[in-house]
Amino acid sequence: MYNWPDQHGRYGKFGGRFVPETLMNALIELEEAFRRHTADESFRNELQYLLRQYSGRPTPLYRADRLSAHLGGAQIYLKREDLNHTGAHKINNALAQALLAKRMGKTKVIAETGAGQHGVATATAAALLGLECKVFMGEEDTKRQKLNVFRMNLLGAEVVPVVSGSRTLKDAGNEALRYWVSHVDDTFYILGSAVGPHPYPMIVRDFQRVIGDESRQQMLEAAGRLPDLVIACVGGGSNAIGMFYPFVNDPSVRLMGVEAAGHGIDTDKHAATMSRGTVGVFQGSMSYLLQDAYGQVQEAHSISAGLDYPGVGPEHSHLKDSGRAEYVPITDGEALEALQLLSRTEGIIPALESSHAIAQTIKVAPKMKRDEIILVCLSGRGDKDVEAIMGYLGGKPDESH
Repeated sequence: MYNWPDQHGRYGKFGGRFVPETLMNALIELEEAFRRHTADESFRNELQYLLRQYSGRPTPLYRADRLSAHLGGAQIYLKREDLNHTGAHKINNALAQALLAKRMGKTKVIAETGAGQHGVATATAAALLGLECKVFMGEEDTKRQKLNVFRMNLLGAEVVPVVSGSRTLKDAGNEALRYWVSHVDDTFYILGSAVGPHPYPMIVRDFQRVIGDESRQQMLEAAGRLPDLVIACVGGGSNAIGMFYPFVNDPSVRLMGVEAAGHGIDTDKHAATMSRGTVGVFQGSMSYLLQDAYGQVQEAHSISAGLDYPGVGPEHSHLKDSGRAEYVPITDGEALEALQLLSRTEGIIPALESSHAIAQTIKVAPKMKRDEIILVCLSGRGDKDVEAIMGYLGGKPDESH
């Protein structure tokens, strides 16, 4: 029976807490509060109410007949996380962590964001619960995601452009951790992906497992059985671990994570942590990451701001090494083609992140039998990416690249 993390916050050799001493007490306090409040029925009821009445859960499970017919082979089902309030799965975790912050007596929250979806979700949850909100975002990503920056401002959050390093998600995460160290008394760090020091990977997984729990039940109702293959995109890996976790103990279900190959994994422009990374410590935990021979973290690249990250969650690293999940790369070009195909066959414009999962589905579905089933996590909608997509497809120059 799968039962990770252990008492030290480890997933095999991955995970743990590699942080300054000043943060250790805050992380221990957070773990104790998480276990206490998630065992409290009133907390669970309030969270379920918000997820249902505010965010719109359960999200639908949609059978994509036209895409399935176009590709031939397996039947394709989409878990429509794009239909959540704010447009992505990020709201599940943001609402839950903001509620936890409130129960812990914190008055301020901070977050890091790449594609902006986690930032928007955090700003939304903070507004709802009356918390001050500050969001750290790489300056490069503020250009790629101007609309989301405006949305966060509209929701009352302060967006802090980060100008260090590659000015993307990695640097935003570093800055958020630095800020938290000196403001830990009144500030809760709402971490958006299944990364960072223990207990964050566990917290994010447990707050995102609603995706997989619902999918499992909906799949049984719709098809009378579990899927043969589950596919989700992986940057840090929050939607993927939320989708995978309830299926981990089902050996008949293959789990496949899709990471960003950018211009190709044999170039220096990719974010293929699992395919090309090595084991090391990054942002507080042991995981696979892109690093040079001296242990310096390398810059990542992806057409998708949400996948443009040189690390990955420790539980994904464990699932890879244990052989329970497979991880495959998809290039920028393949993701763009997939985005257009899903838009034209199903009338659904996916986020660039989710387009990587669709691209892998396009590869594998024709090789499977007609009575086999693929379940894809459609983690977010593409509204936020439309301007960037116009640039890539020649509709309008994209000045950020």
